[in-house]
Amino acid sequence: MLSESLTKTKLKDPLILNLLQNIREYRSRLENLENIKIDVNLTNIISNKIGKELHIQNEFHKAKGFRKLHIEVAEFSKNLQILHCVFFPDPKFDIPIFGMDLVKINDIVSAAIVDLSPVSQNQGTKYEKFLSKVDKSSFGSMRKIPDWGDIFSKNVFFASLKSKSEKNAFCNVVDEYLSILIKLSKETKPDFKEEIIQERIKYQKNYCVQQMKNEKTSMVLLKYFDEKWVDNYIKTVLFDF
Repeated sequence: MLSESLTKTKLKDPLILNLLQNIREYRSRLENLENIKIDVNLTNIISNKIGKELHIQNEFHKAKGFRKLHIEVAEFSKNLQILHCVFFPDPKFDIPIFGMDLVKINDIVSAAIVDLSPVSQNQGTKYEKFLSKVDKSSFGSMRKIPDWGDIFSKNVFFASLKSKSEKNAFCNVVDEYLSILIKLSKETKPDFKEEIIQERIKYQKNYCVQQMKNEKTSMVLLKYFDEKWVDNYIKTVLFDF
């Protein structure tokens, strides 16, 4: 069922709406899906101040195998649009972190990234053979992974999207990564060995710490909010551990 606030969003961008619909559809396939209650002030954030208009909408869920399923849709000053999504697994389950970001400035998609990031030393061997088969030959502007990006898998996809065909192809890549994630989640049983669970917790913490090194996130938010608010938002909404 679609979130009421996000259903009513003023966002019109067809690429973001298409990705959003697909992510929600895959999310709906998870077992025991339920909402996570958070501060209502962080669910729907709106400012109509001239020159600093913004609209941030967040969805938070949990499900069997996942401690937090987060989707964020944001529009800043009517020209910067962001779709951000991270599915954090429950450390009892051997499931990777699904992460996807799309950044669109006016009509240009400057960044499109998707990955299934490992949460243990040997986890990648389970699913990288599937990720490596995903067709990524349609893209002409692949981007370099930043220095802090050692948290990503060998098959992380990161590019700028220059044409309608590349945008459609990216939707297909995201679709395939989500399909692999859901398949893994259906097949995985919980572990109860404390050593294994602690390793996964450590990897999730490191994922969040490294993501916080992406200064572009805070740079955007600091144009609209004070430093204390931005720090709290990043640490409790985007990358909590």
